[in-house]
This record gives sequence, C-alpha cells and structure tokens, in this order.
Amino acid sequence: MTDQELYEKALMYGRNALLWRQKFMGLLPEVEKRRLYEKKGFGSVFEFAFKLAGLSEEQVRRVLNLEKRFVGLPALKELLVEGEVSVNKLARVASIATPENEQELAEAVKILPNRAIETLVRDENRIKTKSVPRGHFVHVHNLELNEEVLEKLHELKEKGLDLNELLLDLLKKREEKIAEEKEAISEELEPAKSRYIPARVMKIVRKEYGTKCSIQTCKKPAEQVHHTQIYELSRRHDPHYLAPLCKEHHVIAHAINVKVQEKRKEALIQLVQETT
Repeated sequence: MTDQELYEKALMYGRNALLWRQKFMGLLPEVEKRRLYEKKGFGSVFEFAFKLAGLSEEQVRRVLNLEKRFVGLPALKELLVEGEVSVNKLARVASIATPENEQELAEAVKILPNRAIETLVRDENRIKTKSVPRGHFVHVHNLELNEEVLEKLHELKEKGLDLNELLLDLLKKREEKIAEEKEAISEELEPAKSRYIPARVMKIVRKEYGTKCSIQTCKKPAEQVHHTQIYELSRRHDPHYLAPLCKEHHVIAHAINVKVQEKRKEALIQLVQETT
C-alpha cells in the first residue's frame, strides 16, 4: 500500500466516522426522552453517549439544548435528529433562527462551509444592531478628514448651511454620476471572450465599492468580483451585475446561485412533464 493509498483510506474512514457520529448524536434527544439509557443499564444519558460513542458531557448537553431551541423549527430540528449536518453548524445558526428564516437556514447549513456560516450569522446580527432611525444624529469618530476639509465644513456651518443636506446632495450626485458611467460602459460592451474583466469595468466597480466587500455589513477586503448575473448565461462583464466580495461572501453567493439553478431546472422539468 502506497502512502497515498493509506492516506485516502484513512480519509474515507475518518469521514465515515464523522457521519455516523453525527447520526448517533441526533438520536440522543429521543434516548433522553425515553430514558433508554436506564433500560440498558447506563447511569445517565452522558454515560450512554460516552461509552457508546466517546462523546463528552459538553457535546451531549449541546445536542439536547439544540433540540429544545428548535421547537417550532421543524426543518432545523430534522437536520439535528437525522444527523444530516454537524451540530457545530446548527449551533451557529440557532441564535438567528426564526420560523420565517429556518427553511433558508436549513438549506444554508447543508451546502455552506463553517466559515461561510459564521459570516452569514454575523451579517444577520449586524443588520439587527446596526440600523439607526432616520433623523437621529450619530457621532462618528473614525472618519479621517484633513484640516482643509474640516475648515471648509466649519465655514459652511457658520454660514447657517445644513451640512447633512449638503453632504447628502453630494453623495447623491456621486451615485448619479457612477450610474451614468456604468450605463455608458454597459451599452458599449461586447460579448466577453473570457472571464477577464476589462480595466475600465474594474475601474468603475472600484469607484463604486472601493476595496472592501460590497456587502454592507462586511468590512473585509474584497478578494473576488462576483457576477450576480450568471456569467455562463450572460457572457458579459456588465458593471450593473458585478460585486466585489470577500472569500466567505463569494462562497455564499455561489451557493445561492447553485440553489437558484436547481430550482429553475426542477421547474423546467415539471413544465416539460406537464406539456408531454
């Protein structure tokens, strides 16, 4: 047996071990309810889980607590009791799960890696805590304005001008100018020959989004430019449908695209079946 063959066999056995461990953990809530551990001579569900699967008390408590938290969330509860995904993933989304979003979260934990799940949860928590009602004043201390800009703003304020109105007007004009430039580029674009994004397109994308991920709740550097309009279908680098994303949000975006394509395929198959 070569080193590679040995490694591949170890990898296969390890993956199978993790899968069966997940499925065992999913049985624990029912074992606890039926007190099956007592009927089989174990002192507690913790002893049962340790002796049969080597689980720690903390791991068992985590599963039992999740089962209680998923009351009223059948899609997530099913994933737990069937052992379809890891308890770690389910624990990450438990804090943001609601009856309204649980189906979406159930799909997400099945296809996204752990780091992307963490990003998804962080986004949701930031959205909940970041919103500020219109009309409220927020003191921002981390804007690096040079002395000349501060002096001009101070002069305008002394003249009785509303700085908020002035700045909002400037920002609106900036957005309008970017929109005009994007429209002009889009009209002149020809079908792309490769995935290489032309320099003028990248320039307007950077002008709009800067160097950070385009997701508002994310502050990470952008690593990839995502085609929100699937490139294989459009064959265009239209700036209207480009968004710079960090690695984790790019994974999430592609997972969403895959899910959308699957639903479209299912709908098409159903349509064909109905018409034949």
